Amino acid sequence: MRTIWIFAAAASMVVSACGRSASQAAEDQSEPSKDAEIEAPNSQTEFEKLAAENLAASNAFLAENAELENVTVTESGLQYMVLEEGPDTGFTPVSTDKVVVHYVGTLKDGVEFDSSRARGAAATFKLNQVIPGWTEGVQLMSEGDRFRFFVPPDLAYRKSGSGPIIGPNEALIFDVELIKVQNPEANLAASTTFLADNAKKDGITQTPSGLQYEVITEGPAGGASPTAKNTVEVHYAGTLMNGTEFDSSYKRGESIEFPLGGVIPGWTEGLQLMSVGDKYRLFIPPALAYGVGGGGPIGPNEALIFEVELIDVK
Repeated sequence: MRTIWIFAAAASMVVSACGRSASQAAEDQSEPSKDAEIEAPNSQTEFEKLAAENLAASNAFLAENAELENVTVTESGLQYMVLEEGPDTGFTPVSTDKVVVHYVGTLKDGVEFDSSRARGAAATFKLNQVIPGWTEGVQLMSEGDRFRFFVPPDLAYRKSGSGPIIGPNEALIFDVELIKVQNPEANLAASTTFLADNAKKDGITQTPSGLQYEVITEGPAGGASPTAKNTVEVHYAGTLMNGTEFDSSYKRGESIEFPLGGVIPGWTEGLQLMSVGDKYRLFIPPALAYGVGGGGPIGPNEALIFEVELIDVK
């Protein structure tokens, strides 16, 4: 069943770097994963030998890399290089925040083992539920920054490795772009500023609840308007304040129907202002959307923007 983000209950998701969950990463810290065992040498002696060889190679690589221009080494041994700096207004995360990133992960020989860019979708995860090198490193960044991290084995998957590609005691390299920090206080401040500025624009109407709307096109005179008890059929596209689209019935190629009383309050109120054939743009405050909980691609206290076309009232 596909996820429709207008509904009041949205499932949250946690994605960890390299596509591994927090529990899997924790297991990897103590013993080889099942995948690693499949690819590992046939005996414990051979495994120990490989682990020792990889550790020596990783240490040599990191020692040489630390001497390069523009590489900074932290107290933990994490190394990083600033590839691009974002705007001065970018927010910096703490370990308990969710972050949205694009990244590419490679071994020290250049073999790529994971890439959000190759998948065509940014990753969202809680920063304290990934490998330690990520937890530390991303906290050095601000929104819009691009860093390259050189992660020692003890800040990555250690002696256990991960899957068939990342062997025991492998140093890892990640190019990371920090797109968004999902921090409740920062998001609320940004949403409040955005809506205050938006309310001053021509064509924007604000209701007593704080909902804002703009009439894009009007349908024929006499079109039916729904109540909260009706079922409606709509086409819509939803975006965040920065223009990132998180859901679209247009892209799926089919309209949707739902009881108007069973969606987020901003939709329940906003569609009752419309008539069949109307197309509105709704600017929805966090309190009328997903609030402090957020969900999936929608962070805590995010204001949302929807273009909505009311097709039918049933």
